[in-house]
Amino acid sequence: MSTPIDVAVGVLVRDDGSFLLARRPEGKPMAGYWEFPGGKLEPGESVFDALVREFDEELGLRIDGASPWARRVVRYPHATVRLHFWRSFGENRGWRGAPESREGQAFRWERIERLTTEPWLAGAEPVRRWLRMPSLYAISHASAMGIERFVERLDRRLEEDAILQLQLREPSMDEASFASLFDAVKARCAARGARLVVNSAHPRRYWSMADGVHLTSRDLMGLDARPDVDWCLASCHDATQLAKAGELGVDAAVLGPVRATASHVDATPVGWDAFLAIARETTIPVYALGGLDADELDAARAHGAHGVAMIRAAWS
Repeated sequence: MSTPIDVAVGVLVRDDGSFLLARRPEGKPMAGYWEFPGGKLEPGESVFDALVREFDEELGLRIDGASPWARRVVRYPHATVRLHFWRSFGENRGWRGAPESREGQAFRWERIERLTTEPWLAGAEPVRRWLRMPSLYAISHASAMGIERFVERLDRRLEEDAILQLQLREPSMDEASFASLFDAVKARCAARGARLVVNSAHPRRYWSMADGVHLTSRDLMGLDARPDVDWCLASCHDATQLAKAGELGVDAAVLGPVRATASHVDATPVGWDAFLAIARETTIPVYALGGLDADELDAARAHGAHGVAMIRAAWS
């Protein structure tokens, strides 16, 4: 197998959620396919420096800030590439300028919920899935709050569009109470278009009745194949577990705790530096968990996180 060619790939996301795609021009391999802009790393060049150079050369854009997201090795007929996906957020914050076609390529700002571009390069295809996952991932706290109060707060958060993805995780709750809670939560999430996954500590029948499952780290390490559900996420605490999640092909992982938390008093905090060191090697998006709230989303992204997972902060 040939040594992969390292390629920097930039995913520019505007404040309205749209992202930039470019179509490969005639004369290049895979001409006509849509991709996220970028290019090969030159000897001794960092991913960020390559993004700055490529976006200037190809599209006339100045990249001011970007952070790692995930990376994938893809084998094309003409080459094997290691794609380093980095994200940049916001005009005049993450980048400056308006894109212009400097190499004869077409480009377009797209939205994941109404795509108009086909076909995409194989290397870009996983990003369709990643872009469908929100930046904030809420985890239920009904046992501590009380079911009635939790459901009231859930209604409010759903009305505010503050929750688009929810993990139902209540391992200490009795079966009858959990069944009732599940029905109430499922109906509310379905009505608002929010994704609901159930922690694997609960019976499997709930996984398929919801949109999928969130695997505990123990369950993750005991599996040989991804569960047959639409959406699958997993809890990870170290690089070994995160690598396993990637091998199974789960949609995203939660890594932490980043800081000490009341819910995991015995867990040693990872810290932001170690989080970045682990997350930047991942093949899947990673949420940061542990003593964080929505105000720390930018910090999480800067350290390689897809977003922030929250328990108490989601309901405060």
